[in-house]
Amino acid sequence: MADDNSERPVKPRRSQHSYGKLDRDGFIHRSWMKAQGLPDDVFDGRPVIGICNTWSELTPCNAHLREIAEYVKRGVWEAGGLPLEFPAMSLGETQMRPTAMLFRNLLAMEVEESIRGNPIDGVVLLGGCDKTTPGQLMGAASVDLPTLVISSGPMLNGKFRGKNIGSGTDVWRLSEAVRAGEITKEDFFAAESAMSRSRGFCNTMGSASSFAAVAESLGVAMPYNGTLPAVDARRQAMAHISGRRIVELVKSDQRLSSFLTREAFENAIMVHAAIGGSTNSVIHLLALAGRVGVELTLEDFDKVGKGIPLLANIQPSGEYLMEDLHYAGGLPALMNVLKDRLHVGAKSVEGRTVGEIFDGAGVYNAEVIASLDNPIKEDAGMWVLHGNLAPDGALIKPSAATKELLSHRGKAVVFENIEEFKARIDDPDLEVDENSVLLLKGCGPKGYPGMPEVGNMPLPEKLLKKGVRDMVRVSDARMSGTAFGTVVLHVSPEAEAGGPLAFVETGDEILLDGPGRRLELLVSDEELAKRRERWAGPTEHSTRGYVHLYTNHVQQANKGCDLDFLVGGSGDEVKRESH
Repeated sequence: MADDNSERPVKPRRSQHSYGKLDRDGFIHRSWMKAQGLPDDVFDGRPVIGICNTWSELTPCNAHLREIAEYVKRGVWEAGGLPLEFPAMSLGETQMRPTAMLFRNLLAMEVEESIRGNPIDGVVLLGGCDKTTPGQLMGAASVDLPTLVISSGPMLNGKFRGKNIGSGTDVWRLSEAVRAGEITKEDFFAAESAMSRSRGFCNTMGSASSFAAVAESLGVAMPYNGTLPAVDARRQAMAHISGRRIVELVKSDQRLSSFLTREAFENAIMVHAAIGGSTNSVIHLLALAGRVGVELTLEDFDKVGKGIPLLANIQPSGEYLMEDLHYAGGLPALMNVLKDRLHVGAKSVEGRTVGEIFDGAGVYNAEVIASLDNPIKEDAGMWVLHGNLAPDGALIKPSAATKELLSHRGKAVVFENIEEFKARIDDPDLEVDENSVLLLKGCGPKGYPGMPEVGNMPLPEKLLKKGVRDMVRVSDARMSGTAFGTVVLHVSPEAEAGGPLAFVETGDEILLDGPGRRLELLVSDEELAKRRERWAGPTEHSTRGYVHLYTNHVQQANKGCDLDFLVGGSGDEVKRESH
């Protein structure tokens, strides 16, 4: 700790290129900042900390981040720094259309240029909702200043008619129950207010909860960042402590790249498997690794996570919710259970190694955090599938799937786009049975555009009424981390890019061999070649603005869906003045 916190001789801080000049430029930089009531001595060379805030009333998960920012500022001031808050685009997963994922890279661009262009020495990222934290972290990684993540935290457990209900997961469950005729629409809508009863992100192991835990396991957030409820006073205290800590990171010049190592990514993959994390985290981690130059492939998620059991009994893979996970001991307790597999020497922004943080952390509810001897499920890591239907890979989350369907052969029922799916899925005349494979095209990064969370396609109503609750589903789409089922996602290349998915026809047989990691279209190469010749080609979604830029430069899911020209870093140096 002593070496970690000590000040080392470093080059003049970035902020002094603006605030330390005794000339006309320095006058301009300081004078306009003094309009906010800042005294002379705050420009004396102390660390300037940017607080990048994705607060928005259109992003309910992040609606309390202005308050959290005030606690960060307390800590920064206390440690001798100057805190300066600035906004960044907020991506409300439940509100944005066509999908928040379309704009993750735009947020990353904004964060990168906001950090580079402003006179700050370190940055605290305030995010939470599904795409906000990944986008912020990607942008910050490309600049590589000292950086620390504070997530908004999970909402409190939903309470409905004497039972806990989970955000997202119970939406999918109750919606299917309505369509099956098991509950009334009145009962369904009665759960609406009971599910989301506090600020914060999903209280299931959805995409936001997963990535908040990933940030903690990567070592770029403080302990318990992933599980402390949003409205718990201890999250405010964590923000205060984080404000102190970011000043120390600047003084010791510990940049984000010093934490985002290959070992840190492997820790994140293993912890992500043990918590039953969202498939979305795979895309975000691949993109983040590309920003910092760490070699990481889609196949690493299968190799590194292989044999990791499901330890967190959290919906949708388990029974409990994020609040319960925190009270059971949080990520430190879970990582302590997993310690023999982890890189315990990996660094953390907290100042200790991750092993030192979780050393001795206790499990206080064995029903919520299981042991290695008695896990919730034996193998929870992501399965990466290959075959002639997914030459560059596809993904399935076995912990959320029906075991009996992980090896399956059935005839495809094909939907060319999401509109066709919605129009036909409940048609009584649809030729489909429980052995069919529902296959959806046109929902990849380019095809939608933006790769929406529609991969967990609702089942045909006529099958629901017969008691069918799961089917094999295949698409180039994503699905919410709150969702469940035997769902093959992220098929690459996508249909819009001319991947084999584009040429599947209703009646074709599809083979899913999960244990063998295969996804095959049982059609001859010659027939596929004929179908390719008849293909009309990709669709032009927009001729202007960001959507046009995105569709022309977005990479496929197996590479993280980053824009090709954003891979790598820009650095923090800006040589020219503004006046």
